[in-house]
Amino acid sequence: MPEYLSPGVYIEETSFRTKTIEGVSTSTAGFVGPARYGPVSGEPELLTSLADFQRIYGDLEDLVFTDQDNPQVNYLAHAVRAFFEEGGRRLFVQRVFNPPDGFGITGEVPANHYATGSTRDGEETAEDDFTLVARFPGAAGNMRITFRLQVGQNVFRASTDPAENHFLTRLGNNSLVHARTVDTSTDPDTIAAAGAGNGLMIARRNPVNDAWELYEGDPDAVGATPAIDLAAGETPPDGLQVRPLTLLVEVASPGTEPNTFEARETLGSYSFIATARDALLDTFIPNPENRFAALTIPFAIVDIADPAAGESADINLVNALFGSTVIDSLSSAEETLEVNYTLDGGDDGEMPPGPVYAGDAEFDDLSGDVLQMPLNGLLAFEQVEDISIVAAPGYPADRTDEEALAVQNAVINHCERMQYRVAVLETPENQTVTEALNFRNLRSSDHAAMYYPWVYVADPRQGRGGRRLKLPPSGFMTGIYARNDVENAVFKAPANEVVRLAIDFEQLLNQAQQDILNPNGLNCLRFFEGRGYLVWGARTISDDPEWKYISVRRYFAYLERSIDRSTQWVVFENNDYQLWDRVRRSVEDFLYNEWIAGGLLGEKPEQAYFVRCDRSTMTQNDLDNGRLICLVGVAPVRPAEFVIFRIGQWTADADR
Repeated sequence: MPEYLSPGVYIEETSFRTKTIEGVSTSTAGFVGPARYGPVSGEPELLTSLADFQRIYGDLEDLVFTDQDNPQVNYLAHAVRAFFEEGGRRLFVQRVFNPPDGFGITGEVPANHYATGSTRDGEETAEDDFTLVARFPGAAGNMRITFRLQVGQNVFRASTDPAENHFLTRLGNNSLVHARTVDTSTDPDTIAAAGAGNGLMIARRNPVNDAWELYEGDPDAVGATPAIDLAAGETPPDGLQVRPLTLLVEVASPGTEPNTFEARETLGSYSFIATARDALLDTFIPNPENRFAALTIPFAIVDIADPAAGESADINLVNALFGSTVIDSLSSAEETLEVNYTLDGGDDGEMPPGPVYAGDAEFDDLSGDVLQMPLNGLLAFEQVEDISIVAAPGYPADRTDEEALAVQNAVINHCERMQYRVAVLETPENQTVTEALNFRNLRSSDHAAMYYPWVYVADPRQGRGGRRLKLPPSGFMTGIYARNDVENAVFKAPANEVVRLAIDFEQLLNQAQQDILNPNGLNCLRFFEGRGYLVWGARTISDDPEWKYISVRRYFAYLERSIDRSTQWVVFENNDYQLWDRVRRSVEDFLYNEWIAGGLLGEKPEQAYFVRCDRSTMTQNDLDNGRLICLVGVAPVRPAEFVIFRIGQWTADADR
């Protein structure tokens, strides 16, 4: 209660409105499956386009599993494309990877699965200098990395006053620089013989006299003395030039043909200053400080040789990256040095089984992040509240029915455990009607819908113009679910909708075949002359008639989750008649709007729903134990699956 301790006017804010319930989104999907690159642990990434997927998880090229004789179509990547083309807008992706010899590492880079390399322009560097390693496993990690050592303009300015320090302009403290002397008496580009004042140095400002000092080794080493002192009264070498160094890094992904690479992409320019935001040695590490850096920096520099006493790590790294002739090259008039490193040895592992899809809480990978590593497989989706549709595109491909069922069960179990999600499933490819029906009958669930057959599209990959590509239906259907939710509503069945990308179906089913499949909950994709390629089924794989239709299942998930999220304010409120009335009115207002929108059946609100929250729903024992029980009943609309017109003869003089 507010306190009134002295006379005066008091203004207080109060609310006379009922707490509102806001409907949640139902069109966000989650895909899990193998990809060519990208993280295999950590929070799933939200994607809003195919370009987002390709930037993180690689291109559409085939996967090459070590336990398979032939490459497998990259079903996850093609499903992402289908999702966005069919109308999807928000998608989370979780990559799975299955190394046959274990994934964990202890303080060292794994010898396989992660692409590694220390070959500079075709010549092997010293083994103990450093190693470049792809941040994520996969054959797409066999990239080419280009390092460009960029030399800035001369920043040295000699003081004309002997009592003043010589100075370096526009230079950060602890910068890596190249110092050289030029013969100013002749050609200004003529470099003097190498010696004192010609080499890689660390520029540091002395905090005592505010003078710049150049060190050939570690400035913090015991007994370190500057090679060049720019304090007042000191005489710098004649023709001294001090040029700051930065490192430009470019990456080229492997091409479709062996020993070829795509066009270079620039990662950025990085500083040798350890405290800088773009510090080289703080950026290219196995476990960056933030998730953004981990996703945008595709490799790490590891196993860097420790500097000996008095040596500088930055100077040693430049010498290791560019070779022992780097000083001679920098002493010339060149302003850019370039070297290329090629990584190899990365592979796509083995085909992931069901337990890998489900996730492993004891999982390890290169990142070494104890918070992110347990988030793998479907376990990672448990951290994302917005997902309402889950699929594992292509999971039955190249598997036995038992192996496919293990993956399918992992997806269904996840959706049932998370309560407000549905799984979009598919039959294996090249199956007859009987085989597809047998596969569907392996599992029953009211949180899943299965589609048959597979879909042909025009192959979008380079060099394959005019070819057809057969893809599983789950990627298309998740996009159609999202499109239907946005254009219509979640209570409208996602059927009689066009499959936009389809140019053919694996089988052209007829009505007699669907008469067998539809009653068993296997949704068909069919072609109708003059109407196109349509989704012609909207059932779950449940054996419970109450949850026969996927639209009803998804609509209840929408209602339950909306009420759940918007009534959290009730917790710890006083459990009395006033609270019961407020809760009842909030839910009634929400359901009234749903009835107006057409989601509930009935000519009047009383026929469409009821809400009870009073002494009839709670006993004294419930109240004593802090329970508020609200009973809600709704009459959802169901799809007009069978449209029947009864037509008979009548006479012209018959009474109407």
